[in-house]
Amino acid sequence: MTIWQDIRTGVSVFATLTGLTTMASAHGHHGGYSAGEPGNAKKPSREIAILMSEMDYTPSKIEVKRGEQIRFVIRNVGSESHEFLLASTADNLKHAEAMKKNPDMEHDEPNGLKLASKKSGEILWKFTKAGTFEYSCLIPTHREFGMIGKVVVK
Repeated sequence: MTIWQDIRTGVSVFATLTGLTTMASAHGHHGGYSAGEPGNAKKPSREIAILMSEMDYTPSKIEVKRGEQIRFVIRNVGSESHEFLLASTADNLKHAEAMKKNPDMEHDEPNGLKLASKKSGEILWKFTKAGTFEYSCLIPTHREFGMIGKVVVK
Protein backbone atom coordinates (compact mmCIF):
# COMPACT_ATOMS: atom_id res chain seq x y z
CA MET A 1 0.00 0.00 0.00
CA THR A 2 1.17 3.51 -0.72
CA ILE A 3 1.11 6.23 1.93
CA TRP A 4 -1.87 7.84 0.15
CA GLN A 5 -3.82 4.54 0.28
CA ASP A 6 -3.01 4.23 3.99
CA ILE A 7 -4.30 7.79 4.59
CA ARG A 8 -7.50 7.18 2.61
CA THR A 9 -8.10 3.91 4.45
CA GLY A 10 -7.51 5.64 7.79
CA VAL A 11 -9.93 8.43 6.91
CA SER A 12 -12.53 5.89 5.78
CA VAL A 13 -12.16 3.88 9.00
CA PHE A 14 -12.38 7.09 11.05
CA ALA A 15 -15.53 8.19 9.22
CA THR A 16 -17.10 4.76 9.72
CA LEU A 17 -16.24 4.70 13.43
CA THR A 18 -17.49 8.26 13.88
CA GLY A 19 -20.78 7.35 12.19
CA LEU A 20 -21.18 4.26 14.37
CA THR A 21 -20.44 6.25 17.52
CA THR A 22 -22.96 8.91 16.52
CA MET A 23 -25.56 6.25 15.76
CA ALA A 24 -24.88 4.42 19.03
CA SER A 25 -25.27 7.53 21.14
CA ALA A 26 -28.37 8.61 19.21
CA HIS A 27 -30.08 5.30 19.93
CA GLY A 28 -29.06 5.33 23.56
CA HIS A 29 -27.81 1.75 23.62
CA HIS A 30 -24.54 2.57 25.31
CA GLY A 31 -26.63 1.84 28.42
CA GLY A 32 -29.43 -0.08 26.71
CA TYR A 33 -32.18 0.84 24.30
CA SER A 34 -34.65 3.48 25.40
CA ALA A 35 -37.77 1.48 24.43
CA GLY A 36 -36.82 -1.95 25.78
CA GLU A 37 -34.59 -4.66 24.35
CA PRO A 38 -34.27 -6.99 21.36
CA GLY A 39 -36.67 -9.92 21.56
CA ASN A 40 -35.90 -13.61 21.92
CA ALA A 41 -37.06 -15.69 18.94
CA LYS A 42 -37.48 -18.74 21.22
CA LYS A 43 -40.17 -17.00 23.29
CA PRO A 44 -43.77 -16.29 22.29
CA SER A 45 -44.69 -12.99 20.74
CA ARG A 46 -47.71 -11.13 19.48
CA GLU A 47 -47.56 -10.05 15.85
CA ILE A 48 -48.43 -6.50 14.83
CA ALA A 49 -48.44 -5.52 11.16
CA ILE A 50 -47.31 -1.98 10.37
CA LEU A 51 -47.77 -0.42 6.94
CA MET A 52 -45.53 2.46 5.88
CA SER A 53 -46.86 4.70 3.14
CA GLU A 54 -46.29 8.31 2.12
CA MET A 55 -45.48 9.99 5.45
CA ASP A 56 -47.81 7.70 7.37
CA TYR A 57 -47.86 4.55 9.49
CA THR A 58 -50.89 2.30 9.87
CA PRO A 59 -51.63 1.82 12.69
CA SER A 60 -50.27 5.08 14.05
CA LYS A 61 -50.75 4.04 17.70
CA ILE A 62 -50.44 0.70 19.46
CA GLU A 63 -50.72 -0.43 23.07
CA VAL A 64 -48.64 -3.18 24.63
CA LYS A 65 -48.09 -4.55 28.11
CA ARG A 66 -44.81 -4.13 29.93
CA GLY A 67 -42.81 -7.32 29.42
CA GLU A 68 -44.68 -8.19 26.23
CA GLN A 69 -42.73 -9.29 23.19
CA ILE A 70 -43.93 -8.01 19.81
CA ARG A 71 -43.03 -9.21 16.33
CA PHE A 72 -43.44 -6.16 14.12
CA VAL A 73 -44.09 -7.18 10.52
CA ILE A 74 -43.37 -4.00 8.58
CA ARG A 75 -44.31 -3.43 4.95
CA ASN A 76 -43.42 -0.38 2.90
CA VAL A 77 -46.44 0.12 0.65
CA GLY A 78 -45.26 3.60 -0.34
CA SER A 79 -43.40 4.74 -3.43
CA GLU A 80 -40.14 5.68 -1.68
CA SER A 81 -37.84 4.32 1.04
CA HIS A 82 -38.95 4.66 4.67
CA GLU A 83 -37.64 3.75 8.10
CA PHE A 84 -39.14 2.28 11.25
CA LEU A 85 -37.04 3.26 14.24
CA LEU A 86 -38.36 2.35 17.68
CA ALA A 87 -37.05 4.50 20.55
CA SER A 88 -37.91 7.36 22.87
CA THR A 89 -38.82 10.64 21.23
CA ALA A 90 -35.61 12.19 22.58
CA ASP A 91 -33.43 9.44 21.08
CA ASN A 92 -35.20 9.64 17.73
CA LEU A 93 -34.81 13.43 17.63
CA LYS A 94 -31.06 13.08 18.30
CA HIS A 95 -30.76 10.47 15.58
CA ALA A 96 -32.80 12.63 13.17
CA GLU A 97 -30.16 15.36 13.54
CA ALA A 98 -27.41 12.84 12.67
CA MET A 99 -29.45 11.72 9.65
CA LYS A 100 -29.64 15.30 8.36
CA LYS A 101 -25.83 15.31 8.19
CA ASN A 102 -25.63 11.80 6.72
CA PRO A 103 -28.96 10.95 5.01
CA ASP A 104 -27.59 7.73 3.50
CA MET A 105 -26.54 6.37 6.90
CA GLU A 106 -26.86 2.59 7.02
CA HIS A 107 -28.63 1.04 9.99
CA ASP A 108 -27.91 -2.31 11.54
CA GLU A 109 -29.85 -2.04 14.76
CA PRO A 110 -32.36 -4.45 16.28
CA ASN A 111 -34.80 -1.56 16.98
CA GLY A 112 -35.04 -0.27 13.43
CA LEU A 113 -34.88 -0.90 9.73
CA LYS A 114 -34.99 0.93 6.43
CA LEU A 115 -37.10 -0.50 3.64
CA ALA A 116 -37.20 0.32 -0.03
CA SER A 117 -40.58 0.70 -1.70
CA LYS A 118 -42.63 -2.53 -1.78
CA LYS A 119 -40.23 -4.33 0.61
CA SER A 120 -40.94 -5.82 4.02
CA GLY A 121 -39.06 -6.77 7.16
CA GLU A 122 -39.47 -7.77 10.81
CA ILE A 123 -38.35 -6.54 14.20
CA LEU A 124 -38.72 -8.64 17.33
CA TRP A 125 -38.91 -6.41 20.40
CA LYS A 126 -39.53 -6.84 24.13
CA PHE A 127 -40.98 -3.84 25.93
CA THR A 128 -39.31 -3.85 29.35
CA LYS A 129 -40.21 -0.30 30.38
CA ALA A 130 -43.58 1.37 30.87
CA GLY A 131 -44.17 4.69 29.13
CA THR A 132 -44.81 6.20 25.73
CA PHE A 133 -42.34 5.52 22.94
CA GLU A 134 -42.44 6.04 19.21
CA TYR A 135 -41.56 4.62 15.86
CA SER A 136 -40.61 7.15 13.26
CA CYS A 137 -38.99 7.61 9.89
CA LEU A 138 -35.80 9.63 10.26
CA ILE A 139 -35.09 10.08 6.57
CA PRO A 140 -34.78 13.88 6.31
CA THR A 141 -38.21 15.62 6.18
CA HIS A 142 -40.25 12.42 6.68
CA ARG A 143 -40.64 12.86 10.45
CA GLU A 144 -41.41 16.54 9.98
CA PHE A 145 -44.23 15.60 7.58
CA GLY A 146 -45.80 13.43 10.29
CA MET A 147 -44.25 9.99 9.85
CA ILE A 148 -44.45 9.12 13.56
CA GLY A 149 -46.31 6.36 15.41
CA LYS A 150 -46.80 5.95 19.16
CA VAL A 151 -46.36 2.91 21.38
CA VAL A 152 -47.99 3.08 24.81
CA VAL A 153 -46.53 0.50 27.20
CA LYS A 154 -48.71 -0.14 30.27
